[in-house]
Amino acid sequence: MIRPVLIACSHGTSSPDGRTAIGSLVDEVRVLLPGVDVREAFVDVQEPSIDEVVAALPPGRSAVIVPLLLSTGFHTGVDIARAARLRDGVVAAPPLGPHDLLALVLESRLGELGLRSDDAIVLAAAGSSDPRAADDVGAVAQLLSRCLSRPVGVGFAAGCDPRIDAAVSAARAAGASRVVAASYVLAPGYFADVIRTSGADAATSPLGPDPRIAAIVAERYRAAAAPVAGAA
Repeated sequence: MIRPVLIACSHGTSSPDGRTAIGSLVDEVRVLLPGVDVREAFVDVQEPSIDEVVAALPPGRSAVIVPLLLSTGFHTGVDIARAARLRDGVVAAPPLGPHDLLALVLESRLGELGLRSDDAIVLAAAGSSDPRAADDVGAVAQLLSRCLSRPVGVGFAAGCDPRIDAAVSAARAAGASRVVAASYVLAPGYFADVIRTSGADAATSPLGPDPRIAAIVAERYRAAAAPVAGAA
Protein backbone atom coordinates (compact mmCIF):
# COMPACT_ATOMS: atom_id res chain seq x y z
CA MET A 1 0.00 0.00 0.00
CA ILE A 2 1.30 3.47 -0.89
CA ARG A 3 1.56 5.58 2.23
CA PRO A 4 -0.04 9.03 2.24
CA VAL A 5 2.14 11.97 1.32
CA LEU A 6 3.25 14.07 4.27
CA ILE A 7 2.91 17.77 3.50
CA ALA A 8 4.95 19.68 6.06
CA CYS A 9 3.35 23.11 6.07
CA SER A 10 5.12 25.99 7.78
CA HIS A 11 4.40 29.72 7.86
CA GLY A 12 7.27 30.78 5.63
CA THR A 13 9.93 33.37 6.35
CA SER A 14 12.27 35.78 4.58
CA SER A 15 15.03 34.90 7.07
CA PRO A 16 17.75 32.73 5.48
CA ASP A 17 18.52 31.21 8.88
CA GLY A 18 14.82 30.52 9.40
CA ARG A 19 14.53 28.79 6.04
CA THR A 20 17.58 26.67 6.82
CA ALA A 21 16.17 25.68 10.22
CA ILE A 22 12.80 24.59 8.80
CA GLY A 23 14.49 22.76 5.93
CA SER A 24 16.67 20.88 8.42
CA LEU A 25 13.61 19.97 10.47
CA VAL A 26 11.88 18.56 7.41
CA ASP A 27 15.02 16.55 6.58
CA GLU A 28 14.93 15.09 10.11
CA VAL A 29 11.32 14.06 9.51
CA ARG A 30 12.35 12.28 6.31
CA VAL A 31 14.90 10.27 8.28
CA LEU A 32 12.23 9.23 10.80
CA LEU A 33 9.75 8.24 8.08
CA PRO A 34 11.68 6.32 5.41
CA GLY A 35 9.52 5.50 2.44
CA VAL A 36 7.16 8.44 3.03
CA ASP A 37 7.00 11.16 0.39
CA VAL A 38 7.59 14.34 2.42
CA ARG A 39 6.87 17.63 0.68
CA GLU A 40 7.22 21.21 1.97
CA ALA A 41 4.52 23.86 1.70
CA PHE A 42 3.92 27.34 3.12
CA VAL A 43 1.00 29.56 4.05
CA ASP A 44 2.84 32.86 3.48
CA VAL A 45 6.08 34.47 2.22
CA GLN A 46 7.57 31.36 0.59
CA GLU A 47 6.50 29.05 -2.23
CA PRO A 48 5.04 26.62 -3.01
CA SER A 49 1.81 27.48 -1.27
CA ILE A 50 -0.14 24.81 0.54
CA ASP A 51 -2.90 25.02 -2.08
CA GLU A 52 -0.37 24.45 -4.89
CA VAL A 53 1.16 21.42 -3.22
CA VAL A 54 -2.24 19.81 -2.63
CA ALA A 55 -3.30 20.54 -6.22
CA ALA A 56 -0.10 18.92 -7.53
CA LEU A 57 -0.72 15.58 -5.81
CA PRO A 58 -1.08 12.67 -8.26
CA PRO A 59 -4.70 11.68 -8.96
CA GLY A 60 -6.09 9.55 -6.17
CA ARG A 61 -3.07 10.07 -3.90
CA SER A 62 -3.90 10.68 -0.25
CA ALA A 63 -1.99 13.10 1.95
CA VAL A 64 -1.66 14.37 5.49
CA ILE A 65 -0.91 18.04 6.07
CA VAL A 66 1.13 18.43 9.25
CA PRO A 67 1.29 22.07 10.35
CA LEU A 68 4.81 23.08 11.35
CA LEU A 69 3.07 25.50 13.68
CA LEU A 70 3.11 25.43 17.45
CA SER A 71 -0.49 26.39 18.19
CA THR A 72 -3.99 26.50 16.79
CA GLY A 73 -4.65 29.75 14.93
CA PHE A 74 -5.71 31.44 11.73
CA HIS A 75 -3.38 29.43 9.51
CA THR A 76 -4.52 26.07 10.88
CA GLY A 77 -8.20 26.99 10.95
CA VAL A 78 -8.37 28.77 7.60
CA ASP A 79 -5.42 28.23 5.21
CA ILE A 80 -4.62 24.64 6.05
CA ALA A 81 -8.24 23.61 6.62
CA ARG A 82 -9.18 25.08 3.22
CA ALA A 83 -6.33 23.26 1.48
CA ALA A 84 -7.42 19.95 3.02
CA ARG A 85 -10.87 20.42 1.48
CA LEU A 86 -9.47 20.84 -2.03
CA ARG A 87 -9.03 17.11 -2.63
CA ASP A 88 -10.59 13.91 -1.36
CA GLY A 89 -8.18 11.88 0.72
CA VAL A 90 -6.34 14.92 2.15
CA VAL A 91 -6.57 15.54 5.89
CA ALA A 92 -4.97 18.02 8.26
CA ALA A 93 -3.26 16.94 11.47
CA PRO A 94 -3.27 19.11 14.62
CA PRO A 95 -0.47 21.65 15.20
CA LEU A 96 2.66 20.56 17.04
CA GLY A 97 1.62 21.92 20.41
CA PRO A 98 0.78 21.42 23.15
CA HIS A 99 3.10 18.44 23.57
CA ASP A 100 5.34 17.12 26.34
CA LEU A 101 8.35 17.06 24.00
CA LEU A 102 8.02 20.79 23.34
CA ALA A 103 8.42 21.41 27.08
CA LEU A 104 11.53 19.24 27.08
CA VAL A 105 13.03 21.17 24.17
CA LEU A 106 12.29 24.44 25.96
CA GLU A 107 13.95 23.05 29.08
CA SER A 108 17.03 22.20 27.02
CA ARG A 109 17.18 25.67 25.47
CA LEU A 110 16.94 27.25 28.92
CA GLY A 111 19.73 24.96 30.12
CA GLU A 112 21.95 26.26 27.34
CA LEU A 113 21.70 29.72 28.92
CA GLY A 114 22.80 28.49 32.32
CA LEU A 115 19.45 28.93 34.03
CA ARG A 116 19.73 30.15 37.62
CA SER A 117 17.49 29.28 40.54
CA ASP A 118 16.31 32.89 40.92
CA ASP A 119 15.57 33.54 37.25
CA ALA A 120 12.02 34.43 36.23
CA ILE A 121 10.89 32.72 33.04
CA VAL A 122 8.48 34.10 30.47
CA LEU A 123 7.30 31.75 27.74
CA ALA A 124 7.40 34.10 24.75
CA ALA A 125 5.10 33.13 21.89
CA ALA A 126 4.14 34.70 18.58
CA GLY A 127 0.47 35.06 19.49
CA SER A 128 -2.76 34.95 17.51
CA SER A 129 -6.19 36.56 17.40
CA ASP A 130 -7.62 33.05 17.87
CA PRO A 131 -8.19 32.55 21.63
CA ARG A 132 -7.41 28.84 21.26
CA ALA A 133 -3.79 29.79 20.54
CA ALA A 134 -3.47 31.43 23.96
CA ASP A 135 -4.94 28.28 25.53
CA ASP A 136 -2.38 26.13 23.71
CA VAL A 137 0.50 28.34 24.85
CA GLY A 138 -0.81 28.32 28.40
CA ALA A 139 -0.86 24.53 28.36
CA VAL A 140 2.79 24.42 27.29
CA ALA A 141 3.68 26.93 30.02
CA GLN A 142 2.14 24.54 32.54
CA LEU A 143 4.12 21.62 31.12
CA LEU A 144 7.34 23.63 31.27
CA SER A 145 6.56 24.74 34.81
CA ARG A 146 6.26 21.12 35.88
CA CYS A 147 9.57 20.28 34.16
CA LEU A 148 11.38 23.12 35.93
CA SER A 149 9.47 23.01 39.25
CA ARG A 150 8.98 26.77 39.13
CA PRO A 151 6.40 29.25 37.81
CA VAL A 152 6.45 30.17 34.12
CA GLY A 153 4.80 33.35 32.86
CA VAL A 154 3.45 33.90 29.37
CA GLY A 155 3.82 36.76 26.90
CA PHE A 156 2.85 37.26 23.26
CA ALA A 157 4.45 39.20 20.44
CA ALA A 158 1.10 39.98 18.80
CA GLY A 159 -2.57 39.08 18.72
CA CYS A 160 -3.31 38.82 22.44
CA ASP A 161 -2.19 39.98 25.87
CA PRO A 162 -0.06 40.17 27.84
CA ARG A 163 2.62 41.28 25.43
CA ILE A 164 6.10 39.96 26.03
CA ASP A 165 7.54 43.27 27.21
CA ALA A 166 4.68 43.67 29.69
CA ALA A 167 5.20 40.14 31.03
CA VAL A 168 8.93 40.84 31.39
CA SER A 169 8.24 44.10 33.23
CA ALA A 170 5.77 42.37 35.55
CA ALA A 171 8.32 39.69 36.43
CA ARG A 172 10.94 42.33 37.11
CA ALA A 173 8.51 44.34 39.24
CA ALA A 174 7.83 41.19 41.26
CA GLY A 175 11.49 41.13 42.26
CA ALA A 176 13.22 38.95 39.67
CA SER A 177 16.93 39.70 39.38
CA ARG A 178 17.02 38.24 35.86
CA VAL A 179 14.18 37.60 33.43
CA VAL A 180 14.65 34.97 30.73
CA ALA A 181 12.42 34.77 27.66
CA ALA A 182 11.89 31.17 26.59
CA SER A 183 11.44 31.56 22.83
CA TYR A 184 8.38 29.58 21.78
CA VAL A 185 9.02 29.82 18.06
CA LEU A 186 10.31 27.16 15.69
CA ALA A 187 12.94 29.08 13.77
CA PRO A 188 14.80 32.38 13.42
CA GLY A 189 12.76 35.16 11.83
CA TYR A 190 10.54 38.09 12.66
CA PHE A 191 9.01 36.77 15.88
CA ALA A 192 12.33 35.43 17.17
CA ASP A 193 13.72 38.96 16.70
CA VAL A 194 10.75 40.47 18.57
CA ILE A 195 11.38 38.10 21.48
CA ARG A 196 15.10 38.84 21.51
CA THR A 197 14.43 42.60 21.79
CA SER A 198 11.53 42.35 24.26
CA GLY A 199 13.50 43.64 27.22
CA ALA A 200 14.33 40.31 28.81
CA ASP A 201 17.83 39.89 30.20
CA ALA A 202 18.32 36.82 28.04
CA ALA A 203 16.37 34.89 25.42
CA THR A 204 16.73 31.29 24.35
CA SER A 205 17.29 30.18 20.78
CA PRO A 206 14.30 28.95 18.74
CA LEU A 207 13.14 25.37 19.16
CA GLY A 208 14.11 23.95 15.79
CA PRO A 209 15.63 22.04 14.31
CA ASP A 210 15.57 19.35 16.98
CA PRO A 211 15.01 15.58 16.70
CA ARG A 212 12.24 15.84 19.31
CA ILE A 213 10.34 18.32 17.14
CA ALA A 214 10.73 15.96 14.19
CA ALA A 215 9.36 13.16 16.38
CA ILE A 216 6.21 15.20 17.04
CA VAL A 217 5.75 15.74 13.28
CA ALA A 218 6.10 12.00 12.69
CA GLU A 219 3.63 11.27 15.50
CA ARG A 220 1.07 13.70 14.07
CA TYR A 221 1.50 12.15 10.63
CA ARG A 222 1.09 8.55 11.79
CA ALA A 223 -2.03 9.34 13.81
CA ALA A 224 -3.72 11.17 10.94
CA ALA A 225 -2.50 8.78 8.23
CA ALA A 226 -3.93 5.61 9.79
CA PRO A 227 -7.61 6.28 8.97
CA VAL A 228 -6.71 7.76 5.55
CA ALA A 229 -4.69 4.69 4.62
CA GLY A 230 -7.45 2.40 5.92
CA ALA A 231 -10.04 4.15 3.77
CA ALA A 232 -7.81 3.86 0.73
